[in-house]
Amino acid sequence: MDSLSLILDDMHFNGVVFASLHNTAPWSWHIATPGLACFHMVSHGHAWLMREGEEPVLLQTGDLVVLPAGAMHRIQDKPMTMAVAQDLLPLMTTSEPAPIEQGCSDGPACHLISGHARFDVDMAAPLIAALPSLMLVRGLGEAPPVWLAIGMQFLAQEVAIPRPAQQAIINRMGGILFIECIRDYVESVPEGSSSWLVALKDRALSSALAHMHRDPRRSWTVPELAQQACLSRSAFADRFSQTMGEPPLTYLTRHRMRLAARQLRSSGLSISKIADQVGYASEAAFSQAFKREYGASPSAMRQRWLKGISCV
Repeated sequence: MDSLSLILDDMHFNGVVFASLHNTAPWSWHIATPGLACFHMVSHGHAWLMREGEEPVLLQTGDLVVLPAGAMHRIQDKPMTMAVAQDLLPLMTTSEPAPIEQGCSDGPACHLISGHARFDVDMAAPLIAALPSLMLVRGLGEAPPVWLAIGMQFLAQEVAIPRPAQQAIINRMGGILFIECIRDYVESVPEGSSSWLVALKDRALSSALAHMHRDPRRSWTVPELAQQACLSRSAFADRFSQTMGEPPLTYLTRHRMRLAARQLRSSGLSISKIADQVGYASEAAFSQAFKREYGASPSAMRQRWLKGISCV
């Protein structure tokens, strides 16, 4: 079983909101998508990505940059641009957009496809937290990733002319590129690093994670998970805790609570039914576990979410 696929499935990734940008210098955009991955693909020209307290990052034709947590940033023609930054987020759309233009007609041109991914922020939180604040995949050089070269060419062609089902195509292609970027990063994480992403490359731990994500309702024990990992109980428990930063059953409980929170926010199921779905025979035991994780009972949190109050 593929644990990364199951984790991505849990995120309920359902495509992208995007804008096709035709810029001529001077130009500047600012955007923040807290908790949601933001991306920019340069199909022509070059751009500079600016973040508070960080060095400017030069982006060139074929480059893909992803900010997994959607931190506030600017993307513009040069670090000290004369342009006033405009808010990009309101211009992103789920319909079939015409290219958006900014700048002077005679300045150097830069064409971008910019957007943000749509997924369940809470379910994605552990993965997003484990990723760096910025992931850059270069499209030029001796050996650019084949997936990026093909994807860029396909997207540039797709947004050039409005066609039926364009948004559906871009949603799926945007999702593929986002997942490929994550997969490339996971594969590049060195062995022995403190990131729990290492577990996705570890056959034993990955197998245990896959079983927990595939069947979170089951009353897993450490010996059962160790058996799935083909390790002794003590070896499995030690490896899991060292890599993931928490014991196996603590990880499972936190995952169950995120699943329960999603149901409380988005469904009308009773608390006892939700408790059963995430592996608790007793509503009282579920409520205690939920309160330890969120600081309030399931019913209280459901009321807060219904009123639009975020959970700190």
